[in-house]
Amino acid sequence: MKTFPHYVRLAAFALSIACSTGFTHAAVAADAFEVTSPGTADGGTIDSSHAASANNCGGGNQSPAVQWRNAPSGTRSFAVTLFDPDGAKGIGVIHWVLYGIPASMNAMAHGASAPEGSESGVNRTGKPGYYGPCPPVGDVPHHYVLQVYALDLAPDALPANLNHDAFLAAVTNHVLAASSTVLRYGR
Repeated sequence: MKTFPHYVRLAAFALSIACSTGFTHAAVAADAFEVTSPGTADGGTIDSSHAASANNCGGGNQSPAVQWRNAPSGTRSFAVTLFDPDGAKGIGVIHWVLYGIPASMNAMAHGASAPEGSESGVNRTGKPGYYGPCPPVGDVPHHYVLQVYALDLAPDALPANLNHDAFLAAVTNHVLAASSTVLRYGR
């Protein structure tokens, strides 16, 4: 399994702490780039339909709904990632990397397939696409940081099958805004 730079783990950890201590998006300016997962409050628990379907995880392996608003001017594409900073005993686990989402979009439905023209990056299994949560039975529910990036890159600017680290390196200096919501899941 690939480890992630300390700054990625620290940012995700800080976000999860902020969410668990009562910080909400209401504290953000009204016109700020904002991300939600319709049907699940920030810090709320997702149902098993989002969990992995393999390895006795008991889920439907369906991606969560995600919606964003107030994209900054100059946005040419979006990207979505789902990161579990609690996974792999604190090293973290990448569940979803999706990029090249057209700037005309502002949402993806529960279980939606990748939008036409977008690219699926590599998840924790080494394969492209969404791979749902499967925390160990009995663990405290894990935090899943669902993040959306507004990019100044054309939808076809990045190659297929980037892993999370390669994706972050490729979008350095191209992120106009990013926002996230935290989802929780345990077994």
